[in-house]
Amino acid sequence: MTSVSTEHIKNTRNYLRKQTLQMIIDQFDSTLMQLTKSERKTKYSKMSESPFSFFRGSAYLYYYDVTQIPFHYHTPDDKPTWLMGDLHFDNFSAFRNEDGENVFDVDDFDEGYLGSYLYDLLRMTVSVRLYAEDLGYSESDQSKLVSTYIKNYVKQLQAFENGEEKPVAFQFTNKNTKGPIKKRLKKLEDRSPMHSLNKQTHLNSDGERKFIRTGTKLNAIGEAEKTQVRKAWETYTNTLKDEIDESLRHYEIKDIVEKKGAGIGSTGLKRYLILVHGESAEDHLTDLILEIKEARTPIPAYFFPYDQAFWDTNKHEGLRVIKTQKAMHHKQDPHLGYVTIGDKEFYVREKSPFTKEIEPKHIKEYKDLKQTVKTMAQISAKIHARADSDIDHHYLTYHSETEILSVIDDWKKLRNEVNEWATFYQKRVKKDYDIFIEWCKEKNYI
Repeated sequence: MTSVSTEHIKNTRNYLRKQTLQMIIDQFDSTLMQLTKSERKTKYSKMSESPFSFFRGSAYLYYYDVTQIPFHYHTPDDKPTWLMGDLHFDNFSAFRNEDGENVFDVDDFDEGYLGSYLYDLLRMTVSVRLYAEDLGYSESDQSKLVSTYIKNYVKQLQAFENGEEKPVAFQFTNKNTKGPIKKRLKKLEDRSPMHSLNKQTHLNSDGERKFIRTGTKLNAIGEAEKTQVRKAWETYTNTLKDEIDESLRHYEIKDIVEKKGAGIGSTGLKRYLILVHGESAEDHLTDLILEIKEARTPIPAYFFPYDQAFWDTNKHEGLRVIKTQKAMHHKQDPHLGYVTIGDKEFYVREKSPFTKEIEPKHIKEYKDLKQTVKTMAQISAKIHARADSDIDHHYLTYHSETEILSVIDDWKKLRNEVNEWATFYQKRVKKDYDIFIEWCKEKNYI
């Protein structure tokens, strides 16, 4: 009897998925983002570190997949939630707010858009499972963490709807946190306001503070490019709060550099750091570092129903990003603004010295991770409940917590559906990661 090869049976599915990955990656990173070969190598090198890193850097693949699957608990299309758009474990951090309080909250708003709250929840729960797996926790422990997340997300929404707490001023400080988050917040208390200045700048031989260009990710730019950035300064100050505008209007720009190498999904986006005189121009100690980062169309927008009304009020990508942050943050960075430089749109924020992230080394035991996930769930509920009619953005005229809770008949049923899908997609991510590594090697990206 002649033996029949079955290799094609085993390999066809992976072959088709590889073609899908290549098509999506090329469409976004090459056609839309216009990344160079070098930039793609940089991005894919970061993504190749682990399945979680791959998941972080491939939001377009996530949305391509998840928007094709029906779920029971979506809100109606005409009652969207303002989404963070890239909600995952590493997009939370400790930082100092406008009033000088150290808080823990979400910190990335580049993908902010309107859609079903479930897309934030599903992305977050997959990230929780991947993060916990990297730390060595079992599938059972991962499922318990997803349960913790969903339970506390729903519970916090209920507290907002019942009026027990108000999302507008809701925040986490060292007074109402535990474990790693509390420790990171306490660490910030010891940080010097000069931290960023000492790390990224120096006084030159003429006694002028300048950025350090040697041995850093900061690069000099040409005079023509500097002139473009300087010309954009006035239009930036016109987008600020009046009281901040008046003070910044008289600030002198002391130095401008380009920043390279930050983030995964942001690879290839133009980013500048600007050094300006602070409140006291004489002693250099109050100098301020501002970051100008390019903003592009949010990835969810390519996969969600087109929303003309949203774009009518967000005609500048930088404006969209800072509106998302202002909608989700209490006492946000007062330097938030937006600007156009050449044919690119940017948003502006302070490069604060007061930031601390949660890292794997800070998770000493399971209860540390559980407490962290619980707080992240409450913050997730806060950003969804806050970015609606509670704030003055003239778009969402209803309370998102009410609309979300109206489709959740039982939080345990929601948990079961979310966890079942997150478990499935976690496995999909790991398989895709292997396919991605194989593809990158074939294309000489890694």
